Amino acid sequence: MQNVRNPNLTSSKGTRFMGFLLLVGVPTLVLFAFFLTPEDDNMEDAVRLLYIHVPMAIFAYVAVITTGIGSIFYLWKKSRWWDTVAHASAEIGLIFCGLVLVTGSIWGRPTWNTWWEWGDVRLVTTLVLFLMLLGYLALRQVPANPDLRAKRASVVGIIVAINIPIVNRSVEWWENSTLHQQSSLTDGKLEDLTLFTLFLGLILAGVCYLWLMTHRFRVGWLQTEIENEGAIGVLQERIAEGTASSTETIIKEDGEGEVR
Repeated sequence: MQNVRNPNLTSSKGTRFMGFLLLVGVPTLVLFAFFLTPEDDNMEDAVRLLYIHVPMAIFAYVAVITTGIGSIFYLWKKSRWWDTVAHASAEIGLIFCGLVLVTGSIWGRPTWNTWWEWGDVRLVTTLVLFLMLLGYLALRQVPANPDLRAKRASVVGIIVAINIPIVNRSVEWWENSTLHQQSSLTDGKLEDLTLFTLFLGLILAGVCYLWLMTHRFRVGWLQTEIENEGAIGVLQERIAEGTASSTETIIKEDGEGEVR
């Protein structure tokens, strides 16, 4: 819910609590990731970036899947609430996906001796996902009737979400076309402090997503209300103009009748 004292604010006790958790949690994650956890046998200190990279990747998936779900429900229910959910989550997904590409490139430089490898299918499919999200958000800026715009965006949002399993399973499906390793979450090699730090990163990424999502949804809902009020205002003006015009015509006709 919005702030009852000032409906134009998007903060609440819940979002302030999540913000507090992030203020405490992010420095704690940095402390564990870059100072307290041991280096990896193969990747050495480069492994420390994965405590940020992996959570960002997972919640980029969550954000895009949420956009897909919101798009499906909009087409089904014609609810602006679901359309706002899809729009808000896509913006956050774009940010997370961009961070995944940046942190992945930084990690790849010491590990693969290159910032970018076009032959790596995971990198390319993630870049495609980023560009599709950009296209989705660009489509939402095209001037159109709100319902038509939401319908078009919903179709694209579903197509963007379909790309998620392709990105996620690309390492397994195209083993010979990737430099990426298998998932660190399922190979059973993570333990003790390393496992704790990774899950701390996952929890903080989840809190960050919810915090951003809540604020962005409320902003989007306020924009929807302003848009609706604007449309109603224009309609009322047209009705008022039509009424005034009819009144003037009647007065004119009555006046002419009196002259006759």
